[in-house]
Amino acid sequence: MPGNTSNPVGSNVTTVNVDQIPGLNTLGISLVRIDYAPYGGLNHPHTHPRGTEILVVVEGTLYVGPVTSNQENRLFTKVLNPGDVFVFPIGLIHFQFNIGKTKAVAFAGLSSQNAVVITIAKAVFGSNPPINPDVLTKAFQLDKTVVSYLQSRFWSD
Repeated sequence: MPGNTSNPVGSNVTTVNVDQIPGLNTLGISLVRIDYAPYGGLNHPHTHPRGTEILVVVEGTLYVGPVTSNQENRLFTKVLNPGDVFVFPIGLIHFQFNIGKTKAVAFAGLSSQNAVVITIAKAVFGSNPPINPDVLTKAFQLDKTVVSYLQSRFWSD
């Protein structure tokens, strides 16, 4: 069943893991379906600290990429079309962005019954309680007003 992409990021992730199917416990596998709105649907930068992800595009065109965890923080990108597959290694920050004029759909398998997702923007600017703005101002070299604005936003998954 298609997910509702009428939200600020234009995507919807439907998860099937041990929380939905207890029989997956100890099997080391889970699945997600990701629906993307036409041009601009985004599965924002995130990471899975407990699992590698293998993504297959079934509809649409996605621009995807992980960032390496070494000192270079190198971004690897690829444009994926239906039938294309991409692997995001465990723990690497990665994203998917619909660059097509029509909706996109992808399925991903994860090598954990509960791979966990950490959305970078939400973790940094939407933490509860909030990270001290002075820390973020210095870390991101931003004006304090920008940091306050970012912290005031509603951060969705």
